[in-house]
Amino acid sequence: MLERVAQPPTRELAEITTRTDTRDYLAHATKQARSYDDYEVIVDIDAHVSESRFWAEICTYIENDVLKQMAEGMMQGAKSGNALLNSASGISFQAVSGRIPHQQNNLEEVEPGAGHGFAQNMRRSMDAMGIDYQVVFPSGMLLLGMHPMHDVELHVSNAFNRWIIERIIPDEPRLLCLLYLPFHSPDLCVQLVEKYAHIPGVIGFSVSCVRNNPVYHPSYMKLYRAVEATGKPLVFHTAYNWTDPSFAQLNRFGAMHALSFSHYNLIHLTNWLFNGLPDRFPKLKVVWIEGGLAWIPYLMQRLDHEILMRPSEAPGLKRLPSEYIREMYFTSQPLERSNIRMLQATMETINAETQLLFASDWPHWDFDPPSAITTLPFLSDTAKRNILGLNAAKLFNLPVKRVRPRAEDVLASRGNLVS
Repeated sequence: MLERVAQPPTRELAEITTRTDTRDYLAHATKQARSYDDYEVIVDIDAHVSESRFWAEICTYIENDVLKQMAEGMMQGAKSGNALLNSASGISFQAVSGRIPHQQNNLEEVEPGAGHGFAQNMRRSMDAMGIDYQVVFPSGMLLLGMHPMHDVELHVSNAFNRWIIERIIPDEPRLLCLLYLPFHSPDLCVQLVEKYAHIPGVIGFSVSCVRNNPVYHPSYMKLYRAVEATGKPLVFHTAYNWTDPSFAQLNRFGAMHALSFSHYNLIHLTNWLFNGLPDRFPKLKVVWIEGGLAWIPYLMQRLDHEILMRPSEAPGLKRLPSEYIREMYFTSQPLERSNIRMLQATMETINAETQLLFASDWPHWDFDPPSAITTLPFLSDTAKRNILGLNAAKLFNLPVKRVRPRAEDVLASRGNLVS
């Protein structure tokens, strides 16, 4: 007769909804975190706030009285919304028609007196995935570069920056900020760099890529010099834009989503190189976020091919474009894993061991936990540790110090004791 084996205690999860606790969403990621519990530090370079949930609160930080009154009138006392923004929520299918609740909304309960609700949400996601530090970006605001009212980007982005710095980071020091730069206003960008460069929690400066501003325009040279002088990186965060005339030809969200993210990185990085900016600002560290990796070898080959035939087109370059690209930094998300051999070749091409930074993109539908890196069979242990945290610690001058709880402790706190 078979001997009955005692089973460890388990807790049956309720249906996953928009009110599910983040730690329950990520219970499997927490179990995976056991495998990298000994890593020195793990840094997530790209996570997001669904700012519409806190929009009424963020709008209180708008310093322009007219725009602030407009936002308040549009909100009419609502706690959530997207007043003044140009995001088209009605044709965003990221939640797959509500089938991915954590993308649709986050209505989980938080603990009274334990800090801002968003800070608590992100603390839970860091603990659950085994992350020490997490960089927070907006979501819908990433389309502000296409806003027809340029002053909206200026004032709304400044409100968001203040909200993160004054309201969120004090409640959770493990959250970090790459200050949103209103790129339509280069002189103001310089002022923001000089004002916030030394503020705790501000580890660099970001530009939303969804825009038609040419990065080589002379008006931006003072900005690049100012960022270079801080020693902190300049980050380009891409996104999608279905209203772009090229992408209007695509009749499915997934098709547009697949192409749009890499599109804006391709344009801005090509302009960055052809106009000799790497040699004009040799100490400026540049990071490209959320475009995945597959587009990078393509661009290397295309630009090298073109420059070798037409070197006079880029007189400011002293080396091939691919050589400059290998010295730039990229984030891992979304990690294209459908062909492991191609992914391996891509990582070797871009010097991933020293230039790649882990990003989760939590809470978006296509997020990657740290196990997306640790389970890659071709990476050495050193490469995994570098990508998951040590590269970021060096680039952003972060302490190599574990502050995350043990995976077992997180599981035990939720009653998820299944091996």
